[in-house]
Amino acid sequence: MAGHSQFKNIMHRKGRQDAVRSKMFSKLAREITVAAKSGLPDPEMNPRLRLAVNNAKSQSMPKDNIERAIKKAAGGDSENYEEVRYEGYGPAGVAVIVEALTDNRNRTASNVRSYFTKSGGSLGETGSVSFMFDHVGEIVYPASAGEPDAVLEAAIEAGGDDVISDEETHTIITAFEDLGEVAAALEEKLGQPTRVKAIWRPQTGAPVDEDKAQSVMRLIDNLDDDDDVQNVYANYEVDEETMAKLSAA
Repeated sequence: MAGHSQFKNIMHRKGRQDAVRSKMFSKLAREITVAAKSGLPDPEMNPRLRLAVNNAKSQSMPKDNIERAIKKAAGGDSENYEEVRYEGYGPAGVAVIVEALTDNRNRTASNVRSYFTKSGGSLGETGSVSFMFDHVGEIVYPASAGEPDAVLEAAIEAGGDDVISDEETHTIITAFEDLGEVAAALEEKLGQPTRVKAIWRPQTGAPVDEDKAQSVMRLIDNLDDDDDVQNVYANYEVDEETMAKLSAA
């Protein structure tokens, strides 16, 4: 019976992983379609589409899925997605930015507002928290891409603004408007990155205790699970011990 039970647990975990992967592919495909509709359907001629395709490839999205998402942009039956940004405060006054691609603003706004309310937070006006963030480009490479000094040198030559290296990754920060150009230059020197995207980077962090951290993580999880939500950014800070507890729970 123990073996059977273990098998069920493994299958449950695999099923959840497959569901998460499917949702991720769906969000990547939506971004590709929107990017393709915003310009030419050729990644080489459309910087936003190139970034979207590169991100999809870095997440091992099948080539057929990528091509289907691009072709969907040319079809007359494709949804008209709208880019929307929501801002608000979560538990403990944590600032949160939510980026969405939606074909129904009322539905998405209602869902996002309910997630904030249930967490004890509140949805604000556009601009209510984004002044506490910098809108920048982020390019991520695995540590195996090179020694920190070599990556730093490559980033400087490519026009990057900052490099953060640790045991697992090298993260290059660029000005938002320079992201495509810097990413292309780095790709020639370091190869394909694991992630290339525009992000909202907190200027300062908001420390939260274990109880509030759980509430913040629950809010972010609920937002991430929404099909219309593409990205979630928050300025919370949690110490390593608390994060280890939450990860093990």
